[in-house]
Amino acid sequence: MMAQYLALKQQAEGCLLFYRMGDFFELFFEDAKIAASVLDIALTSRGEHGGAPIPMCGVPVHSAEGYLARLIRAGCRVAIAEQTETPEEARKRAGSKALVARDIVRFVTAGTLTEDALLEPRRANVLAAVCTVRGSVGIAACDISTGRMELEECMPEVLPAALARLGATELVVAEDSALDLPEAAERPARAFDSQRGADRLMALHGVATLDGFGAFSRAMLAAAAGLIDYLEHVGRGNLPLLLPPVVREAGAFMAMDEATRASLEILSASGGGRKGSLIEAIDRCVTSAGARLLAEDLAAPLTDLGAIRARLELVSWLHDDPLLRGDLRAVLRAAPDVGRALGRIVAGRGSPRDLGQLRDGLGEAQRVQAILTARVERPALADSLIPALGGHGALIDLFARALVPAPPTERASGGFIAAGYDAALDALRDAAGNSRRAIAALEARYREETGTPSLKIRHNGVLGYFIEVPARHADRLMQPDSGFTHRQTMAGAVRFNALALHEEASRIAEAGGHALAAEEAHFEDLTARAVAAREAIAATAAALARIDVAAGQAERAAEGGWCLPHLSDDTALSIRGGRHPVVEAALAARGERFVANDCALSPRDRLWLIGGPNMGGKSTFLRQNALIVILAQAGGFVPAEAAEIGIVDRLFSRVGAADNLARGRSTFMVEMVETAAILAQAGERSFVILDEVGRGTSTYDGLALAWAVAEAVHEVNRSRCLFATHYHELARLAETCEALSLHHVRAREWKGDLVLLHELAEGPADKSYGLAVARLAGVPAPVVKRAKSVLDRLEKGRAATGGLAAGLDDLPLFAAAIEAAEEKVDALREKLASIDIDSLSPRAALDLLYDLKREL
Repeated sequence: MMAQYLALKQQAEGCLLFYRMGDFFELFFEDAKIAASVLDIALTSRGEHGGAPIPMCGVPVHSAEGYLARLIRAGCRVAIAEQTETPEEARKRAGSKALVARDIVRFVTAGTLTEDALLEPRRANVLAAVCTVRGSVGIAACDISTGRMELEECMPEVLPAALARLGATELVVAEDSALDLPEAAERPARAFDSQRGADRLMALHGVATLDGFGAFSRAMLAAAAGLIDYLEHVGRGNLPLLLPPVVREAGAFMAMDEATRASLEILSASGGGRKGSLIEAIDRCVTSAGARLLAEDLAAPLTDLGAIRARLELVSWLHDDPLLRGDLRAVLRAAPDVGRALGRIVAGRGSPRDLGQLRDGLGEAQRVQAILTARVERPALADSLIPALGGHGALIDLFARALVPAPPTERASGGFIAAGYDAALDALRDAAGNSRRAIAALEARYREETGTPSLKIRHNGVLGYFIEVPARHADRLMQPDSGFTHRQTMAGAVRFNALALHEEASRIAEAGGHALAAEEAHFEDLTARAVAAREAIAATAAALARIDVAAGQAERAAEGGWCLPHLSDDTALSIRGGRHPVVEAALAARGERFVANDCALSPRDRLWLIGGPNMGGKSTFLRQNALIVILAQAGGFVPAEAAEIGIVDRLFSRVGAADNLARGRSTFMVEMVETAAILAQAGERSFVILDEVGRGTSTYDGLALAWAVAEAVHEVNRSRCLFATHYHELARLAETCEALSLHHVRAREWKGDLVLLHELAEGPADKSYGLAVARLAGVPAPVVKRAKSVLDRLEKGRAATGGLAAGLDDLPLFAAAIEAAEEKVDALREKLASIDIDSLSPRAALDLLYDLKREL
């Protein structure tokens, strides 16, 4: 057995090997140690190998999916080695001591999952293959749980942004790839052949040319070849559902790099998971497929004005008709996940329950179609979706007649084909049922003949049917002429067999076996019918998801009083009463109100320099406008009173940073890398938000960098930009940059306390309120007092030399902000302290009062 295991382990290519032994999957050696640690199960040992005990652990076959899910989430890959013959077949093949043959039937990896237990219902599971061809990068991506496949081409420098958009759970590259993708699975370079990719796609979809699907470049086809090769490898020759590939055109979607997506928390919050993210705040979809499509929309907002307006028109139509929206959402809520059920069926992992989900989901699609067609006036997108919702009447009728109302998840025990569908199957079931009634009659007869009321006829998987009596009554049945044959003695009970019982049991087994075989044949036939209609079924699933997204967007807009944005081809960005959807939802949960603010960028006023205290709302203001742009170009309403948005081709966010120790980068290095990407890629149609550029280094360096970056964005990139800073000196840029304006978030000190108003106002910030914020944050009073004394020293040094932070070396940005914030107040105090009031004439006193007023 160990020789067989080791041979299979060599084929597992570094995966953990699940080795089937009866009702368990066993793991040995290092695999067992890893699995025991991840799964928190007992690690034992058996036998010896090389003079040492063999570590082992195991999981039950019937609950293996849950354990697999935990291993996959921990970053493991698993090879499943199943028994490919029964023990009886093994004995016939090689005698009584023959080892049952086993083989790896499947590799389970993060990107090749189809089972419900292993997938997140509301998140797509994307597998992507990447390769380079003549300087261009080809990307093939698919979600095999639904079959959607996309091909695209990009330049190497924008590959990170493309991969960030896809959010693939697993990547595949060629063995000799120069791409920096260290965690990707590798396949032989020969697998990434463009001609082979074209041939495989044509064979898969039964066409002589790919022209009907789109214009595919050599890089795209090479990536597709690598993807299909990997899927064949992990499926051991069996391919999952792959729909005809779709070309993702360069420039059709708003570009966002990984740093931007992370800082804006679009699909996941900074701490991981959906809670606190944009999608968690706006997702009102009632189906899992709708939630997955919404995530895709937010990850890749459109740049095509016509396509955006088509989505918005559908959302607006549903927003303005609450009754229609309610009817659609009620029907959609009852619809199962048709796309993923179809994916399991095509991959050969389907169950009777999946066929039932197709039946029910396609039936609900017909109801949605009827609701939509009953409306006289419909938006164009609704009209285009209606045909895809129907056309399955014959299949629905077949499945309705063939399947029981609630089919089981397992087909081995039968019971999923409805009565009346197959007369021969019904006869077999009747025969089995009659035999069971005959067994009940036998039990009554044996009780009477033996005078043993406690006699019972039982059944188990080892002995089949048998007679059981308490041990004290066993002697009567042990008599040679009793007609009973002794089988087993238990503690307190004895088991017997009888000829009549054996005959009835044989009839039951024969009828039951024939019935199971008949149901299995019907299952194969029904599965083949579904597979033949896979593209039409997938189109229905996609149409249901799009309607669910539109209805969910309309529902969220109605909840929050959101507005329909107006999009155009110009470069304006005008948002009145804009709000941050995530922060607003969090405040509403605490019974607090969000303070809305306006944003108006235009060619003559495209760069806003925003000052004010920490916690005053600068970062929130920056992020909310970026999120409003994303929501609008994704095709949804936005949290504002009104919004006019010129199409944004690229969105950049440099808000906050953290060390990337794994790549040897400090906070400031990360900040500079992100800033460099913005300066290299942003253009006139881009939207940039920058927060505290330069704060990670010395005061002089930071101010110099912030100054130069602001000038470059204004003069070279000419992008729409919101630039938050604590450097008051940057206000001088307004004198030389004609499209730059100064703004600040308002705050006031009242009786020693800081009141943050969260309102945006025009003009430079008067103070940074650094010490007040520190006091508000709970910094101990002695520390704040000491900071005040340091501040006095800074001010005296500045007054003496005229220089920034004179007297101290490279004071941190926060300290420099404190200096700028407190200077004016201390100047007034010093002037008042130096006045000799008794020596002032009335005129001099009046003049002094005017001077003080001007300085204030």
